[in-house]
Amino acid sequence: MRDGRRETGERERWLRWLPAALLVSAFVLDLFLLNNVSTFPLLAAAPVLAAPLLSLRGTIATGVAANAVGFLLVVLEREPARSDITAFTSLAVLTAIAAGLNVLLARDRQQLRTSREVAATVQRAVLPDPPHRVGRLTVASRYEVAGKEAAIGGDLFAIHRTPHGIRLLIADVRGKGLEAVRTVNALLGSFREACLHQPDLPGVVRQLEDRMQAGIEEASGADSESFATAVIVEIPSDYSVLRIANRGHEAPLLVHGGRAVPLEPAVPSLPLGLGALGGDEVPVDRFDLPAGATLVLFTDGIDEARDEDGVFFDPVPVLSRRFPPDPEAVLDTVLSAVSRHTGGTLQDDAALFAVTLDAEAEAGAPDADTGTTAEHGRRRGA
Repeated sequence: MRDGRRETGERERWLRWLPAALLVSAFVLDLFLLNNVSTFPLLAAAPVLAAPLLSLRGTIATGVAANAVGFLLVVLEREPARSDITAFTSLAVLTAIAAGLNVLLARDRQQLRTSREVAATVQRAVLPDPPHRVGRLTVASRYEVAGKEAAIGGDLFAIHRTPHGIRLLIADVRGKGLEAVRTVNALLGSFREACLHQPDLPGVVRQLEDRMQAGIEEASGADSESFATAVIVEIPSDYSVLRIANRGHEAPLLVHGGRAVPLEPAVPSLPLGLGALGGDEVPVDRFDLPAGATLVLFTDGIDEARDEDGVFFDPVPVLSRRFPPDPEAVLDTVLSAVSRHTGGTLQDDAALFAVTLDAEAEAGAPDADTGTTAEHGRRRGA
């Protein structure tokens, strides 16, 4: 989201000039209208407008400048009168009020920054950096925090290399805060264990479902209604296919040959935590995995990102072009496009996870190393 942050920073820099523009406008209008209309309201608005935009010193300086402009206009038009004292006193009082507002706003901004730093630290602890390589897959990930959020989110992803192939998970836990972190941590631990001990993908999904159900039974209040949308992927040792179990989550995209194809499930399934309502069957879809293709998984912070007209972002057209076999380039392209679409501010946290199969890998060639080393995590977007 670098482009979005740059655009936001430029917008904020321009906004800082508004109090000065207001003072200049008041001065010019007063001279042009020859005192037929009072511009005192514009002068009075300047320090109030400066409070959320400038520093404490800048806010006070704006108030002093408003008094100076007002006095200059009086001198240019007529002799100062005793009645002018009321107007200048009002400007001084408004400046003091604006300074107080500035202090309160600065304190709130600092608290928000501190909360975000704490949230980011906890998320880094729960989701450490992923490995850059897993077998013949190149791995990339991003985690973007919503611009207005200071709570710890429930997005997660993981990748494990197991005797049964490489398995990936992306999920979005309902809610935010410490309860979401507990659920994220439980799912990551359960996924790691299931990957090593469950011989097939339905077994992995059932173990995740059991863990969610156990957490729900232990919880109370709103936490007892928790659930998580998820996509669980298995890539066998020959890297020829994708086996995908989609539990109410956004469909992954397969980017290859200048096209981005949504890998939609043939049969919709309920999210984790609600599986008891849908029976024990776990539908698994199978898709070919061409060499050089990139599998992109993401949470709803991406496809539910809205522009100023409320239109949702669609990643398919953005990724329907030729890419080098590099998942980093794919994710950077998505985030840049989302930033342009939203004006640089996400409405919800967003996690993205992508793996690219080596272009030189031959379909059907088994992986020489099928050890039980497992890694998981994410890389924060710059």
